[in-house]
Amino acid sequence: MATPEMIEAERDYLLRYALAQLRDRAAAEEVVQETLLAALESLASFKGASSLRTWLTSILRHKLLDALRAKKRDERFEPLPDEIDDADFDGLFDARGRWREPVRAWGRPEEALIAREFWTVFERCSQAMPRRTAMVFVMRELMGLEIADICQQMEISATHCSVLLYRARMSLRECFSTRWPGGEVR
Repeated sequence: MATPEMIEAERDYLLRYALAQLRDRAAAEEVVQETLLAALESLASFKGASSLRTWLTSILRHKLLDALRAKKRDERFEPLPDEIDDADFDGLFDARGRWREPVRAWGRPEEALIAREFWTVFERCSQAMPRRTAMVFVMRELMGLEIADICQQMEISATHCSVLLYRARMSLRECFSTRWPGGEVR
């Protein structure tokens, strides 16, 4: 049986998946948040026929499609910055002005900083790649999909998939050698 904690533990994976598709951190965060909320709301329907990650990825894919459709519809109507209302944050605090839910401990901030730096550099490097190349790399290396599954989803041959993976790895190697502090990934 899946728990809310198990669902929350998949957040980073889902965010990387969403970033690879949307290439916009704010939009990816929003879609992942919607995915987690939908998963929590329908947790009772998860029967375990597939892995939790597969189930969450399926929900995320639908949310990504919805987000992409909405973006196309709403491109002409970008909100103005002064339309943001501070009252949107009132639900986070109680009557005394304290957080309703306690802020989680930081854990190991140095490791978190290195991980965040890595993913920031990775995101920039993957954005420099052709979109299809980056998508194939993320599907294989971050999502752990098999080559056959990638080929089916991307409608490419196994040879083409291998070439795209090779190009992605070489591109990332070159990019990390220039953008990562010290020239190498720790």
